Amino acid sequence: MLTHREPSRPPSATRPKGHVATGPNQVWSWDITYLKTPVKGVFLFLYMMVDVWSRKIVAFRVFDRELPEHSSQLLREACVRLGIIASFSRPRVSDDNPYSEALFRTMKYRPEYPSQPFASLEEAQAWVDGFVLWYNTEH
Repeated sequence: MLTHREPSRPPSATRPKGHVATGPNQVWSWDITYLKTPVKGVFLFLYMMVDVWSRKIVAFRVFDRELPEHSSQLLREACVRLGIIASFSRPRVSDDNPYSEALFRTMKYRPEYPSQPFASLEEAQAWVDGFVLWYNTEH
């Protein structure tokens, strides 16, 4: 009962090749996570970029909507600041971002992460500002 019985092919055992960083600012990962608000079903959106090699947060901003323009803006600002070349997630896996997802988990499982939803965009941005300072300088 544990064998693959469907007419489709079983999942491939080979893993796609990931990006490798041998120094800072060679590979960045970015993603979006939801931040709760007091209104059920309404969220704020934290856009965050992390340097894969150093694990430092290099760009971040909280927005009240999830829009392509916001990610473009954040990426453009980061590119201007450090002159990076755009890339993608792991090959053939468009929705997988292991570095950013691990960072969001670290953030949301910190004891200091608010137990109550964020009351405003400004409150969420202020909390993320403090988290990034702690993460990049003390963590």
